Amino acid sequence: MTLVESTINPARILVVDDEHSLVDLVRSYLEAEGYTVSEAFDGYSALQIAEREKPDVVVLDLMMPGLDGVEVCRRLRHFSNAYVLMLTSKSGEVDKLIGLSVGADDYMTKPSSPRELVARVKAMLRRAEMGAATGVGRLLPDVPEPVVFGDLVIDVARHEVTQGGSVVQLTPREFDLLAALSTHPGLVFTRAQLLHTVWGDEVYDGRVVDVHITGLRKKLGDDPSNPRYIETVRGVGFRFGPRGSNSAPQKGNTGEV
Repeated sequence: MTLVESTINPARILVVDDEHSLVDLVRSYLEAEGYTVSEAFDGYSALQIAEREKPDVVVLDLMMPGLDGVEVCRRLRHFSNAYVLMLTSKSGEVDKLIGLSVGADDYMTKPSSPRELVARVKAMLRRAEMGAATGVGRLLPDVPEPVVFGDLVIDVARHEVTQGGSVVQLTPREFDLLAALSTHPGLVFTRAQLLHTVWGDEVYDGRVVDVHITGLRKKLGDDPSNPRYIETVRGVGFRFGPRGSNSAPQKGNTGEV
């Protein structure tokens, strides 16, 4: 799926919430910006619509009767790489980060300004445009070559990660984060730098980075106590290719490891 905002093929947004009045309000703001908007009022319908219409962004309420937002997001990730903006009426950080741990890319606390929500959606689509045009983030090269690290291959140009020849299913944010780290092996990124590179200029809590790093490690089978790919540099941030590893990242050679 190509997540690019244009007037010819406007981005597709799916809004999911059991509050009909909120959905109507959000829809009116998004349509005013030229987006194509679908709506769902429960989790099961949301999954059916998402599979059929392949939205670029899903605005998803965390607390819904029946199938809640966390489970919807978890199932959505089996067939979609859409950006997910999770809405929650709970103010606790734990509640917000639960959604991110199953593949959400951003969160907002309700009640929130519809204008702010539209701004978040635009930011997600801008990040997608940047990734399609030049790779991922501000620090990546214009034509990045695949990074080969043991049996792990990160191909930014194809937006694909394989491990042992099998594709690793990552969310857009997880991919962007891995791409930023792996294209600068050995370089320590602070949380602030990763937020700026992957999430853009919006203000986020640094713990969002930690949650996505945890998700990456789980999918890559990377033990944080004995990391093969991503090392935590205590008090500073993270780097790709831990010191003392027997294998160094290579570039542009996917035929031999």
